[in-house]
Amino acid sequence: MDPHPGAPPAPEPETSPLIRPRAQEPPTAHAASTTERGSFCLAVCCCGWRGPARRSRDLARRDAAEHGAA
Repeated sequence: MDPHPGAPPAPEPETSPLIRPRAQEPPTAHAASTTERGSFCLAVCCCGWRGPARRSRDLARRDAAEHGAA
């Protein structure tokens, strides 16, 4: 298949605006905390992990501590 005679050359892959930059490495240490949504509390971490929604803040804190230890 021949390229179209009037088409401009394709950009190099490194300079193409359609290519997304590589994702940064996730942090090695987990910084888990708790957040509230309505009457529920859940554990969240900087790595993207989320614990189950709990009505008990103590259980959400325990989920966060267990995730940080794992």
